[in-house]
Amino acid sequence: MSLLADASGRIHPRAPADARIVSLVPSITELLFELGLGEQVCARTSFCIHPRDGVASVPRIGGTKTPDLERITGLAASHVIVNVDENRREHAQALEAAGLRVIATHPQRPQDNLHLYRLLGQIFAREHAAEQLCDAFTEALHELLLASAARAPRQVLYLIWREPWMTISAHTYIARCLAAAGLQTRAPERGDRYPQISLGDPVLEGVDAVLLSSEPYPFKERHMREVREACARPELAVHLIDGEMTSWYGIRAIAGCRYLQRFAEDLARD
Repeated sequence: MSLLADASGRIHPRAPADARIVSLVPSITELLFELGLGEQVCARTSFCIHPRDGVASVPRIGGTKTPDLERITGLAASHVIVNVDENRREHAQALEAAGLRVIATHPQRPQDNLHLYRLLGQIFAREHAAEQLCDAFTEALHELLLASAARAPRQVLYLIWREPWMTISAHTYIARCLAAAGLQTRAPERGDRYPQISLGDPVLEGVDAVLLSSEPYPFKERHMREVREACARPELAVHLIDGEMTSWYGIRAIAGCRYLQRFAEDLARD
């Protein structure tokens, strides 16, 4: 079996059986527990909330952008898992300089979950569990693509922040997951992955619905009217959407495929 490289292009050797893992990525923390590595997770961020019972006893070491590096290096950890979008490069470099092995992740499309499962399965001797996840994800994604092919695509604006309003570009993992469900995201044609917009911008022309994500900004029902008023389109369809199901990769991506299939079907009936 050929060895897999992480998002930095680095190939990591097999970890020792007593490896101690720090996860700075919420979806990766959940995935590690699913792979049977929960007892080896020695630290997590305050945003690593799944699985709730499993992470309850795992020490928190700050946020994804503000980890306590000194505390991490004092945990006798052997591995740290980071994400290109969610964590800062300088933190990863500092941890590597302190002697920890840093594993970089960066899924950019739904299918990249297969590589992610196998990468961690290979490093931490969980190949069988990883392949089981690959099978489950492949089936869920196939069903999602099959269902979306039977419907006309919908144009949506996906909002992730308020004051200022922010959306996602077509080159993000979230947008590609939505596209798999037949939901084509609209955004300004700029190089920003998460551009700021005005709700009066031409980008809204032809949009069928606005989707308000539950994270990173916690949109609630009260924001739906605000969006319609800001768009000056009182008839505009505005929906809340579970951000974990669109942006979390790993084990949640499997449930995310099924969630998006139901969500797109409900949207088509709206």
